[in-house]
Amino acid sequence: MGYLDERGRALVAEAVAEAEANTSGEIVTILTDQSDHYNDVAFMWSAGASFAVMSLFALLPRPFLDLWDGLVAGWGHQWTTGELASMVIALGLIAFFAMLGAQQYQPLKLALVPGALKTARAHAAAIRLFKAGTEQRTVDHTGVLIYLSLADHRAEIVADTAIAEKVAPEVWGEAMGDMLAEIRQGCIAEGLAAAVRDVGFVLAQHFPKPEGDKNQLPDDLIEL
Repeated sequence: MGYLDERGRALVAEAVAEAEANTSGEIVTILTDQSDHYNDVAFMWSAGASFAVMSLFALLPRPFLDLWDGLVAGWGHQWTTGELASMVIALGLIAFFAMLGAQQYQPLKLALVPGALKTARAHAAAIRLFKAGTEQRTVDHTGVLIYLSLADHRAEIVADTAIAEKVAPEVWGEAMGDMLAEIRQGCIAEGLAAAVRDVGFVLAQHFPKPEGDKNQLPDDLIEL
C-alpha cells in the first residue's frame, strides 16, 4: 500500500509512546486502504445494469433489432421467438460483464458504494480487528484501537470494556475531528498522531499510569 514513509510511521509510533507515558491505557493504530472489497455491491450493480438493458429491449425492441439487422443479419431477416430470446439473454450478459469490467476501476467501484454501507463495513472491520488484536489483551482491559480506512474515507475508535464503562463514545469526537482535519490536507501521519494525542489525553484522566506499568501492545503503526 505504502501510504506512509519511514518518517510518517515513526511519527505515529512516537505519538503512541508519548501518549502511553501518562496512562495505563494501550493505543493501537491501524491504517488500511479499504475496509472491504465490495464485490457483492459490484455484482448487484452489474445485475441491475443487466436487467435494465433487458427491460429496455422489452420496451423498445425495434432499435436493437434494426441495429443488428443492419450490421449482421440483413434487412430481410425475420426474427423467430428463439432468436428474440437469445437477443435478450445476450444483451443482459453484455451489460452485466460491461458493468462488472467498468468497476475494475477502483474509484468508480467505490463511488457506487452507498455511504451508509461504507460506514457499516468500516465499523465491522474495526470491531473485527479490535477483537483479534486489542480486546482483552491488556491486564486491565484498557486497549483502544484507532482505525483509518483511506479509500473509504472512514475512521473508527474502538475501546475495551474498562474504558467504555468510563468514557462515552462521543468523547472521542474531538480525536476524530482533529485526525480528519489533518487528513483532508493530505497529512495522514499527522492526522493519526493528532488522534493518538487526543485519545491519550482522555485515557490519562481516567487511567493514569501506575508505578511499574509495562507496555503491553506494540506502538508501531499497523498497515494492512
